[in-house]
Amino acid sequence: MVGPQRPQFVLFGSSIVQLSFSDGGWGAILADVYSRKMYKFVDALHIGSVGTSIVIVEADILVRGYYGWNSRRALQVLDEVFPKDAASHPSLVIVYFGGNDSMGPHPSGLGPHVPLLEYIENMRKIALHLKSLSKNTRVIFLSCPPVNEAKIQENRSKYLSELVRTNELCRSYSEACIELCQEMGVKVVDLFTAFQRRDDWLTACFTDGVHLSAEGSKVVVEEVLKVLKEAEWEPCLHWKSMPTEFGVNSPYDLVRLRWKNDYKSLGMDLLQRNTVGLSCNFKSVTKL
Repeated sequence: MVGPQRPQFVLFGSSIVQLSFSDGGWGAILADVYSRKMYKFVDALHIGSVGTSIVIVEADILVRGYYGWNSRRALQVLDEVFPKDAASHPSLVIVYFGGNDSMGPHPSGLGPHVPLLEYIENMRKIALHLKSLSKNTRVIFLSCPPVNEAKIQENRSKYLSELVRTNELCRSYSEACIELCQEMGVKVVDLFTAFQRRDDWLTACFTDGVHLSAEGSKVVVEEVLKVLKEAEWEPCLHWKSMPTEFGVNSPYDLVRLRWKNDYKSLGMDLLQRNTVGLSCNFKSVTKL
């Protein structure tokens, strides 16, 4: 345990979650966004001076992703992953199950398939458990994204050749997840629709037809941040609204110190700098 204690965001799901910290993965992008607020200092009083940046840590992103898992398996370990008697609880849990559940049943009766009605009830139980952890624990479900069926056929293993994964199945499980979330008042990201807004989604968003490429991960992050920005949660969990961990003022920041002294020498109140016709200010670096 290290301090200070930060808000925890937990990503809970199957392989799309497990692989989310790979290069360009959506978990890695979120961790980057929430590991810092980046501001660039522009010194207009000294031509050619170098800007500086200030870094402030905000939240920790934790991954609980399990390759090949479905909602049935998730339900079996829910109390272990999210114990109700824990000393503290996550501020946000992002849940993704459905891709494996939606695969067609194997003739042997084995495999990841979960019938649609059971999937709905499993996800309902997961949502109820997470919402019961704390009044401040927020939940976002990710619905089942589409797949590139042709690419899946190219990469199909002979051992899994009888498993069926189609966009029609993905669509039905995605719609069921969205409908459940609307019924329960749980925030949801419609990945099935979000991916297909891109004209090149079939070729750009996947590595193997199922798992997400860097471009596919960007879609997930954009949609998650949109939900966080629009949600009327107190406290707000969007990165721009979260409190800073340590103050930005530092006696070791030479560029900032010189900027402050220049304003003092001009007899200007630092707090009123935005009213001065100078471009000396902090500009937020554009982020997702």
